[in-house]
Amino acid sequence: MTNKDVLKTALEQSAEDIGCTAEDLLSNENKIVPLKLGTNAKKYYKLPIGCNFISYGNNVVAACTEETFEIVKEYISKFEFYHCFETPNIRWLNERIEPLGLTVCFMAEYYLPDLNMLTERPCEYELRILEKGQFDDLYCDEWPNALCADRKHLDVLAVGAYDGGKLIGLAGCSADAEEMWQIGVDVLPQYRRKGIASALTSKLALEIVKRGKVPFYCTAWSNVRSVRNAVKSGLIPAWAEMTVKPLSIVEKMNS
Repeated sequence: MTNKDVLKTALEQSAEDIGCTAEDLLSNENKIVPLKLGTNAKKYYKLPIGCNFISYGNNVVAACTEETFEIVKEYISKFEFYHCFETPNIRWLNERIEPLGLTVCFMAEYYLPDLNMLTERPCEYELRILEKGQFDDLYCDEWPNALCADRKHLDVLAVGAYDGGKLIGLAGCSADAEEMWQIGVDVLPQYRRKGIASALTSKLALEIVKRGKVPFYCTAWSNVRSVRNAVKSGLIPAWAEMTVKPLSIVEKMNS
């Protein structure tokens, strides 16, 4: 696997996720397409979605429904593509879609491994690879990012850090797409700032690559701790996404 292979897989997956082409995502012009979740879209995409914006750094591709088409078309024509993911421009968008019962919901930055930088990082604690079936008893409050109790069937691999017999950190990955597995990591508070998170993340990423899959990592821009971990682990920013959902869903999340 090469960095070119990694990017190609990610582009093809994003295209499958929203109904565009990989070439659309590499264009120097903004694109707008009808929203269509592919049969093999990432498992965490759930309808209804009013619109989804994706940028790999060249443009923005907006996949939207018929009711949001004209508003979104004006939006991506009015602002530079990278400003489409920023306030106050998002305010412009929200003012026009809220009468439709929609609002901007999810915003995230995604990371892919740089295979020239990805390597096992030193750790003073023992690291153990946990295959599926070996972490069934770890679905608890300590590891909310590494494992997801609501989607246990997607969790396929993990790496644990141990202080003697005590589990102090855990990185896990979910098979959110056929060729791409998403990494999440947690470290107990008293063991943080010791390089454990990056040791777990990098080792798990390498294990995923060994299995012929592409690891990816997601974080909010404001989660500086998580961003630092990604970069330290040999993962680099690859694309950004912003998703419009019904107001009712956002209000329920906030309650």
